[in-house]
Amino acid sequence: MTITLYNTKTRRKEAFAPLDPENVRMYVCGPTVYDRAHLGNARPVVVFDVLYRLLRHTYGADHVTYVRNFTDVDDKINAKAAETGRAIGEITDETIGWFLDDMGALGALEPDAAPRATAYIAQMVAMIEGLIAKGHAYEAEGHVLFSVSSYAEYGALSGRSVDDMIAGARVEVAPYKRDPMDFVLWKPSDAGTPGWDSPWGRGRPGWHIECSAMAHDLLGPSFDIHGGGNDLQFPHHENEIAQSRCSGHDFAQVWMHNEMLQVEGKKMSKSLGNFFTVKDLLDQGVPGEVIRFVMLSTHYRKPMDWTAEKAASAVKCLGKWAEIVGDADAGDVPASVVAALSDDLNTAGAIAEMHKLAGAGDGAGLKAAAMMVGLDLSAGDTVDLSEFEARFATVRAAAMASKDFAAVDALKAALLDAGVEVQMSKDGVALKTGPAFDAAKLEALK
Repeated sequence: MTITLYNTKTRRKEAFAPLDPENVRMYVCGPTVYDRAHLGNARPVVVFDVLYRLLRHTYGADHVTYVRNFTDVDDKINAKAAETGRAIGEITDETIGWFLDDMGALGALEPDAAPRATAYIAQMVAMIEGLIAKGHAYEAEGHVLFSVSSYAEYGALSGRSVDDMIAGARVEVAPYKRDPMDFVLWKPSDAGTPGWDSPWGRGRPGWHIECSAMAHDLLGPSFDIHGGGNDLQFPHHENEIAQSRCSGHDFAQVWMHNEMLQVEGKKMSKSLGNFFTVKDLLDQGVPGEVIRFVMLSTHYRKPMDWTAEKAASAVKCLGKWAEIVGDADAGDVPASVVAALSDDLNTAGAIAEMHKLAGAGDGAGLKAAAMMVGLDLSAGDTVDLSEFEARFATVRAAAMASKDFAAVDALKAALLDAGVEVQMSKDGVALKTGPAFDAAKLEALK
């Protein structure tokens, strides 16, 4: 089945034709590791995880290479170290661990390679030296800057003129810049800042050069797909293209960008009190499957609105789907689901097809479709609920005699809060774990 993808650079959907079907290559910009990933950080991870799964399904798992980097040298990290008094390496190691745990809870597969920028300093220095030699970069006061005017196609990705970009961006106007739009490839480091030896003195790389160097080293001078959030389109991706193309690399063929995330119809912001991390939601008892389901319910090129209502609806839907799947083995992934995903990664369309499978009672097809989009419809952990069933039966029997059901209602509410589904009938009560099951809350009821 032909995959079509919207290419930001050409502004149209195109049939995807990999450079080498035996080696399909994708690079996605990863996090700067100084703090917990917020919900917006998770959206590109989920989006491109689904694309990774689709490519593996289409071309074979052994024929797809997915690279997502960690930026572990950055002024935000330096500021965090200064603020906390902790070592930079300790902060970045911890934050990378957090990120992988949180994204794993959302069902994201780990990429084939997850390079850290600090492991590729030599490659960055070599690329910068090449840009200087070709007249596309220059040294000034310990800095090396890319000369934007040396690349005639600058602005093609974002579709804006240089004048528009200057007007719309916070451009650092430094006396050593030849042009306000020139951007830093290398900058000097003082004694208290991480630094590496270079032809221009002890220093550290600018942000943009990192991805160009790592993508070239791991995927070659030309590869298939480059992805990220649309907030990276300018200046980060625009600058990546400029420095890579001027280095003689054809670079990415298809550029994909996901839209941003809102919370209850508003931009997520600490000042509005609607800012939260993935870990915050997980700690509140929102399962990773629910977070993923809500994200997949909106097409990646549309703004996604996280709401409590959507989360509650997702819990119910996943619970029903899990019941339909039961102990069924996964069948083949239904062609209708693959077709939806192959149409510019239409995850909302794929979920609509899954509703049809659920309506038809096709547990095997539904399970295969869920696995395709990274949703786990298994019944969850095996939990012995007999103790609580016995307690519930005792409390209920007492209530039937006294006609006071307050204790029954309280126990039922506590069990539901722990993610345990309560099914009462004239014959008794049956308990089972649901998609929102929280073992810690259940343990607290003992």
